[in-house]
Amino acid sequence: MKKKIMVVDDSRVTEIQIRKLLEGTDFEVVAYCENGEDAIARYDEVQPDLVTMDIIMPGLDGLETAQVILEEHPEARIVMVSSLAYDDTIDEADCIGAKGFLYKPLEQQTFLEALEQALV
Repeated sequence: MKKKIMVVDDSRVTEIQIRKLLEGTDFEVVAYCENGEDAIARYDEVQPDLVTMDIIMPGLDGLETAQVILEEHPEARIVMVSSLAYDDTIDEADCIGAKGFLYKPLEQQTFLEALEQALV
């Protein structure tokens, strides 16, 4: 049975890229959310095994969204994905409880390894 991924990113291009990276793997994108509010609202409905979370989005940013999801669902597994990040951002993601941090553009092997690691 494939692992369910919820992609939270305001870029449709990133969603398409992630879908392509996951073709032929044990993971599948079951939901795409363009913003944090949508992700929080849909988490219960989707019950993903893992969430990929962009940081810079309109409205709630990815760190705020991850924090809300993890407060409501401490078992949630979230991997932060961003093109812009500083050490303090990575530290904050770690403190919130994110299971990993990846830089865009994503490379398939690194991406899959991060997803597997987040599920351990």
